[in-house]
Amino acid sequence: MNFKHKKLDDMYRAYAATVLEIDGEKACLVASEEVGHPCYMYTGSEFENKEVVWQEGGGCMSIIQIPGKENEFLAVMDFYLKVSPSKSKLVWGKYSKETGWVIKDVVYLPFLHRFDIYTVEGQNYVVAATIADDKDHKEDWTRPGSIYKGVLPDNPTEGIDFEQLGTGYYRNHGYYKVERDNQIHGYFTSDQGIIRLTPKSKDNWEIEHVLDGMIGEVALMDVDGDGVDELMTIEPFHGDSIKIYKQTDTGYKEVFKYPYEVDFAHTLVGNTLNGKPCFVGGVRRVNSELFVITYEDGDYKVQLVDEGAGPSNLMVGHSNGQDFIISANHTRNESAIYFLEK
Repeated sequence: MNFKHKKLDDMYRAYAATVLEIDGEKACLVASEEVGHPCYMYTGSEFENKEVVWQEGGGCMSIIQIPGKENEFLAVMDFYLKVSPSKSKLVWGKYSKETGWVIKDVVYLPFLHRFDIYTVEGQNYVVAATIADDKDHKEDWTRPGSIYKGVLPDNPTEGIDFEQLGTGYYRNHGYYKVERDNQIHGYFTSDQGIIRLTPKSKDNWEIEHVLDGMIGEVALMDVDGDGVDELMTIEPFHGDSIKIYKQTDTGYKEVFKYPYEVDFAHTLVGNTLNGKPCFVGGVRRVNSELFVITYEDGDYKVQLVDEGAGPSNLMVGHSNGQDFIISANHTRNESAIYFLEK
């Protein structure tokens, strides 16, 4: 696979990257994690059009489209590991051509780090994960994080009443969602391993333990085409090891380990590129690479797409027959897109 790298902007400590549907077309959003820094939206056939989502934000960990709301999202803002008490919160963004983006606060949740929106029996729920319930300073990991759920009202500024689903997850950092056979599964990673959250109904949310170990990130994809998702991890928190596990009758078995030196691996996704199932990931130090892993000729193959970029987060998108990767290149301090050449 050949990729064309396009720098979209200088962005200090670029962190969050996502693809949304805005006015019927694909839009890419990239935001900084640094206090007082921006989030931009890019649209157009080559994502050449730029609009400001917010100019002076910061602490943005992720941006998620509200299901059924084409021009609306929720996002984490003001998450800072080094700030106690925590200011972390959810905000609501709504877009129109007339006003641009309007951003309003939804709810504060200390050390809120990852979240998603699940539609269960027609109702939207926010599922939120705190990296820790409280911290005295950046390196204080004496208190675990938790997982919560709450109903998302049609007007998000009405706020969210969170109910705790689980706790006891130290360095509760990674998250990944998959939908299979109309069933949502959320995978959360911590020093206690990987757990899977499955909303069976509005009143029945099941948590299962999936894998032991100190796990920093996770993604799932059926890369080898056998009908069962493989599980890819970064280990431990902000880790130095990237692995693929295959499900067996006795649990998950390691079948692949990333062959290059790793320091501060941070992002993983599963998707397709050129119709091939793959994992895409990024490492923030040493070679600071963006890579793609496919399964060919009975083995996992690694392709280095870029070096020196250091993605914090990335997402694969598909628009008008074009596959691309939007990447928050933290090490290079840029927002960038990688077009897959046909």
